Amino acid sequence: METKYWKLSSAEREAGRERNPADEAAIAEAAELLKAGGTVAFPTETVYGLGADARNTEAVEAIFKAKGRPSDNPLIVHIADRTALGELVTEVPPVAAALMDAYWPGPLTVVLPLRAGVLSTRVTAGLDTVGVRMPDHPVALALLAAAECPVAAPSANRSGRPSPTLAGHVLDDLAGKIGGVLDGGAAGVGLESTVVQVQPDGSVAVLRPGGITAAQLAAVAGEAAVTGVSAAPDFTPPLEAAEALDRPAAPDAAAGGGSPAPRAPGMKYAHYAPRGWLGVVRGSSPASEAKTAAGLLAAARGRGEKTGMLLFEEHLSLYPAGAADCVVSLGPLASPETAARSLYAALRRFDEAGATYILAEACPETGLGSAIMNRLMKAAAGRVIDAE
Repeated sequence: METKYWKLSSAEREAGRERNPADEAAIAEAAELLKAGGTVAFPTETVYGLGADARNTEAVEAIFKAKGRPSDNPLIVHIADRTALGELVTEVPPVAAALMDAYWPGPLTVVLPLRAGVLSTRVTAGLDTVGVRMPDHPVALALLAAAECPVAAPSANRSGRPSPTLAGHVLDDLAGKIGGVLDGGAAGVGLESTVVQVQPDGSVAVLRPGGITAAQLAAVAGEAAVTGVSAAPDFTPPLEAAEALDRPAAPDAAAGGGSPAPRAPGMKYAHYAPRGWLGVVRGSSPASEAKTAAGLLAAARGRGEKTGMLLFEEHLSLYPAGAADCVVSLGPLASPETAARSLYAALRRFDEAGATYILAEACPETGLGSAIMNRLMKAAAGRVIDAE
């Protein structure tokens, strides 16, 4: 399959700016491809998504085939206008409506009761609910409006790989496997949307942390009404991760092969992983983490591994010079927004460097740090190394 590539003008992508005719033509062509049952990767404010008409089973199956995605992992449906909810779901609880008022368009997905017969069952993995969001990106909204259909769109990468924050990441993983890519530049948030479901008692369950923090949810729903998830909920590691569990300093990963379909993406399966072995180092202080990590990296290098270290800028001086073959900073620990934008590209840099043994510093699970740790723990298949 030939993958069509549309490069949009960066000047015209900015919010509030009118797109030029070439950009309009590219978006219109991509929308026609979606209408015809094709797959199109497009930018959102979180990561690049791989879209298909959510009503068309054959089109949705093409997403699963291109990504190599497990069939019981549901897809999020993207809409351009909130009025489309009436066609998709049976009700919107008052708390859910308040969250949409506050954070739509934006990186918030709300799981709602599905109206029977309106979407392909492949989108929902047979569940009676569907996750819906309205992305905060002018290109995404223009594409969705032009396509005139609900668009199912997981991240536009091979399943298990780091999510794409650039069109180049999409092409690295999916060129020749999808219909087209709309290149709208770098994603802003860098991590997928927060996924929530309002419970019968009005409380808000966070099924996946993301670009909207627990504090932001609590500002609308009330602090006591928000219940979260741990950084590493139970999941099933992919085959390559399972085979890597006998590597040094690798505790057993949780498995959930016989569990039912998850209510939201990212709850069951390992994701975001570089090709090399990855462990998360956690300790009582940055100094203890650095000491443990440096020792493990030296031992790995002695075994002939090519090593990598993912850390925060403030801690670089705690490591000896040349502690790893590839050292990548996520920026200042005090700026989790920078870390979120950098994380997936950083994990892909280790692949480019050929790293086979990688360690990553943990960060506090507060605010956006909860989403960062969730993704790191998934990328590491649940492997934690406790520093001395």
